[in-house]
Amino acid sequence: MSFLDILLVIISSAGLLHGVLFAFYLIIFKKKKTLTNRLLGLILIFMAFRIGKSVMLNFGDGLEPVFIFIGLAFLLLIGPLFRWYVSGMTSPNFKLPKYYYLEIIPFVLIFTSSLFVTKEWYDNSKLVIVIFGSGLIFIYLHLFFYIMFGLWILKKTKQQHQETLQTKSQKAIFSWLRFLIAGFIVIWITYVLNILDETVPYIVGPILYSIIIYFLSYKAFQLRATDLDGEVFSANDDNLLFDQISKLVTDTKLYLEPDISLVKLSKQLGKSTQITSSVINQYAKRNFNDFINHYRVQEAKKLLSTTEGDKFTISAIAFDIGFSSLSSFNSAFKKFEGITPSKYRKDKA
Repeated sequence: MSFLDILLVIISSAGLLHGVLFAFYLIIFKKKKTLTNRLLGLILIFMAFRIGKSVMLNFGDGLEPVFIFIGLAFLLLIGPLFRWYVSGMTSPNFKLPKYYYLEIIPFVLIFTSSLFVTKEWYDNSKLVIVIFGSGLIFIYLHLFFYIMFGLWILKKTKQQHQETLQTKSQKAIFSWLRFLIAGFIVIWITYVLNILDETVPYIVGPILYSIIIYFLSYKAFQLRATDLDGEVFSANDDNLLFDQISKLVTDTKLYLEPDISLVKLSKQLGKSTQITSSVINQYAKRNFNDFINHYRVQEAKKLLSTTEGDKFTISAIAFDIGFSSLSSFNSAFKKFEGITPSKYRKDKA
């Protein structure tokens, strides 16, 4: 084996090993043992079998046909697991109904049949080309169907939550699933192109898988996807409470009161400061002070851009809209608008 071959084995096997270790982390070592984490772990393990078969077929000498067919059979298991995982990440209280297991019947049939494949039959039978070719088409179309099914579930869930404010956790799940589905589409395309062995080298699949699995692992931890599941889409009153907060602050112009505080706002709402602060952070993506100051700055912009507002100094405007000092007004204005109030007034003149 040449140095290049050894290097390719190392690169292509790196993602396989990383995927297996990540799977063990999700299934065994992860403190939050959710159904979705177990499903993702199983996907990674069974994908490792598929990738391992590809590495062995590319570099091994005379790989037994039974391993070739078993490796392909695992794709029939990955599809349903992938669909279940996407469903679990987008549906609250997700459980696997017993009838879901009917989806793994194609895997059971192909896997069982693979155990009876002999080298003699594989080398001599005239039916091999027909059976193998038909099997490949079915298996790859089967996986493509489930990837598209997962994409449809994601789009449907996004549409259901399009009219409501999305939480950070919900946005994180949407982003994570987009990356995951894109990764699987790339892997699927690569393996379909591998059929044209002279055009696309067979080893490209495992190498690309290594790159994708490292990238997906990074995104999973960055978005904290392994700490989330479909429960973030559970119906709750937080959205209604934020609407109530926004309406109260804008309709009564509470933001103009210089002594407005989180405590006073919470008392008017009949909620604890912790709940009020949490909801504002979650939906406004700002803390309480920035939330109030944003409304004040919008009010200041109206005064700074009108002829009536020209009668007032910037200091007077700052105090009128609730700021306790000119410096705090300047800081807040620049934070939201990128320029000072005086520069804003000059540009609007």
